[in-house]
Amino acid sequence: MNTDQEKIIGPEFLNRPVLTVAEELIGNHICRKIAGEVERHIITEVEAYDGQEDKACHAHKGRTPRNTIMFGPAGNWYIYLCYGMHWLLNIVTGPENYPAAILFRGIKNTTGPGRLTKRLQIDKSQNEKTASPQSGLWLEGATGQSQSIQIERTPRIGIGYAGKHWANVPYRFVMKG
Repeated sequence: MNTDQEKIIGPEFLNRPVLTVAEELIGNHICRKIAGEVERHIITEVEAYDGQEDKACHAHKGRTPRNTIMFGPAGNWYIYLCYGMHWLLNIVTGPENYPAAILFRGIKNTTGPGRLTKRLQIDKSQNEKTASPQSGLWLEGATGQSQSIQIERTPRIGIGYAGKHWANVPYRFVMKG
């Protein structure tokens, strides 16, 4: 019997290489409890940020007060303000002290990381919390998910500042169709 607890994606799933986790999140659900009601949304687009070598990663230049959560355990939310107006949602992956995270860029019928956080009413208050029903924001595996989900890998968006190589690595994962 499949209980809700069995569907929750926890640290054991997230404590793996960021590129593996990013691809496997496509087609699963991001869940948000708003005003006592649970919303489940299919994850359609994410981007991976892979450690200090990755010049697009916030941890590229080392640990700071803003990015220190990325060095923590897998399964915590990393939320920051972009351009002074958009909250962006990331989940920490991989082992402690290796700064890697996945940026959520789209859910079914909502594209763009700023639109996603507005749709899910996410702001800095979720930063550093564990992805769990207790925090009101968590991940769940899709039950009965078709094995035929097609995923396209492309370069990440808006990171030209990271140099030609890092701007072109295929660390963006998008559900096709």
